[in-house]
Amino acid sequence: MDVFMMIRRKKTTIFTDAKDTTTVLELKKMIEGILKVAPKDQRVYNKDNTLMDDDKQLSEYGITMLTAKAQQPAVLGLALRIDHEFEPLEMCPYSQPPDLPEVMKNQDGANGEQA
Repeated sequence: MDVFMMIRRKKTTIFTDAKDTTTVLELKKMIEGILKVAPKDQRVYNKDNTLMDDDKQLSEYGITMLTAKAQQPAVLGLALRIDHEFEPLEMCPYSQPPDLPEVMKNQDGANGEQA
């Protein structure tokens, strides 16, 4: 069955899907098609920052159709080899929308009518 993943590295996010029987190496080959980085130069981490083994299937890491839906994809981390060493795993937090202006706060009733 299809599983959906959100692969994050620094400020980059890749959305992809695969079968739950897909191996981590096959996932790395998908990433290679997007980022043009060889699988040997990639490290993929599970949600608890555990390094994922190339020979294991996604389902062995709990990435199944029940846990990795299109509406709520599994979050994986990605680190790349830069200058012969792997960078530390880094996933920047998403930006937050600005606060509402004061005129839009504390409005009661419809159409902005003050009570």
